[in-house]
Amino acid sequence: MTAITALTELYIKNSRLMSKDAFWNSERITAENCYISGEYLGWNSKSLTLINCTIESLQGLCFCEDLTLINCRLVNTTLAFEYSTVTADIIGTVKSIKNPLGGVIRCDGIDELIMEEDKVDVSKTEFVSKSISVAV
Repeated sequence: MTAITALTELYIKNSRLMSKDAFWNSERITAENCYISGEYLGWNSKSLTLINCTIESLQGLCFCEDLTLINCRLVNTTLAFEYSTVTADIIGTVKSIKNPLGGVIRCDGIDELIMEEDKVDVSKTEFVSKSISVAV
């Protein structure tokens, strides 16, 4: 029997996903109208798209390539987007974002933004938000 190590080309709708590491090493996944909870959500994924989802994650959505969030909520989500290329339209405030590699992140607020210039090119990520608290 061969073990399946990665998901490719999957569409999930109207589901509740409770997992430590959902979508780890996945490719071409779309989730719509889902509640997704778990640490390390989406790590090392490629072309992960989340539409109208509520996401709760510690250090989730990191090391992603071509990550897209459309009309999503990030609840109790910290250290998001580290080393990810991302296009995100987020409803509400994000607790913390750390070192995205590039893209555009739109949200109502960011409680803590961590951008380490020695680790990422800060000019490659655009933030569109009403309020941002930058970590010193």
